[in-house]
Amino acid sequence: MRPVLYAFGAGFAGVAAFQALDLPLPWLLGPIAACLLAALAGVPMRGIRPLNQGMRTILGVAVGATLTPAAVAGFPAMWPTLLLVPAMVAAIGAAGIPYFRRVWGYDFPTAYYATMPGGLQDMLVFGEEAGGNPRTLSLIHATRVLVIVVILPFLLKGIWQADLSNAPGAPAATVPGGELALMVVCALFGWWAAARVGLFGATILGPLIVTAAVTLAGFLHHRPPAEAIWAAQFFIGITIGSKYAGITLDEVRRDLAAGVGFCLILIVLTLVFVEAIVLFGLAPGMEALLAFAPGGQAELTVLALIVGADVAFVAAHHVLRIFIVILGAPVAARVVRPAPRG
Repeated sequence: MRPVLYAFGAGFAGVAAFQALDLPLPWLLGPIAACLLAALAGVPMRGIRPLNQGMRTILGVAVGATLTPAAVAGFPAMWPTLLLVPAMVAAIGAAGIPYFRRVWGYDFPTAYYATMPGGLQDMLVFGEEAGGNPRTLSLIHATRVLVIVVILPFLLKGIWQADLSNAPGAPAATVPGGELALMVVCALFGWWAAARVGLFGATILGPLIVTAAVTLAGFLHHRPPAEAIWAAQFFIGITIGSKYAGITLDEVRRDLAAGVGFCLILIVLTLVFVEAIVLFGLAPGMEALLAFAPGGQAELTVLALIVGADVAFVAAHHVLRIFIVILGAPVAARVVRPAPRG
């Protein structure tokens, strides 16, 4: 239990430091920063996996609760930007695979699955089965999520003057007790049902689907309270930061540096797509940035909730991206894999 206590201690210290310094998103960025620094200092850390996963169900409920009849009626208008999601994934692959192969000398399986902007666990499983280096994949994907999550708040504030101090929901005391209980049922049942059928992203998508059905049926009128969203942010933060536990100097020099360089490529590609979307009037800039930034689905959902963006729009694009990567990555890897030499 000691690594778990270290992770929690570092996380709370990060929250306190960010609040004392009046820095943005203390419950998310504070634990990320503190756990990252502790990991680089050699402190052993880890989370409690079932608890970490359980906290992600809160975000599924939060998105599902936004899917009112009025929100669902707007889905057909999303098709132009949804069609750009496969193009974005292809552009990332075209830039990332040569980058990891030629600049850093990674073998093809490691380069390919380090590039694909899917979920961390899925890319680790696919990559390891294909012969890639799981430790390298873990560090690069953790770095991708870390850098995107840290940079986005400053872009949102600098370009759109987004208020990052907004509470992500109403206080728990103002939400009817019956609806709070219903949210818990939606979270647990949705997670269980999605896991039973093998749905990818079960911790978020299962609760999202069940909560959306309950909301559309008129039984739910509130999102999860602010306290629940803050708790989800905290656990996401320590999960990201703790992934660097045990990192060596050689890994810092190679894998961490490679991951940071790849993030710069991702940021440029994201801004190109966002600029095109705004130029053609397909979506507002803030929503486009949150929808196309290749960070984690949970992290981008949190940011959308805090800045008051269209959560349904953002979530729909990230679900499609993860869906395309998970279903298409193993097939595409066989197609584009270079022929063996000799």
